[in-house]
Amino acid sequence: MSAKTKFKSPAFEPIHSAASGLFSVDAIPQETMRSFDTACLSSIKDLQPLEIKALREKLNVSQPVFARYLNTSVSTVQKWESGAKRPSRMSLKLLNVVQKHGLKVLV
Repeated sequence: MSAKTKFKSPAFEPIHSAASGLFSVDAIPQETMRSFDTACLSSIKDLQPLEIKALREKLNVSQPVFARYLNTSVSTVQKWESGAKRPSRMSLKLLNVVQKHGLKVLV
């Protein structure tokens, strides 16, 4: 696995590693490997433009303040909220963390 792979819990890493080894020698089919991926690997929830705006409003911050916390431009936040631009995977991960824990984790 690459260094960027994130598991739902540390216990899943050896399980997934064993399944990957079996898959690499064709001992398990691709469908089974996909099941292991789904079960073991953490995923990033995609946020729609209205969800991003609702998150910002729930946190009771303006677009400039939200942009500052996320280390991005006001223009980028505006584009995310209007649907003109999609957040990158890294930005989505940060938005997911903020959605789960609030802005206090970024301070």
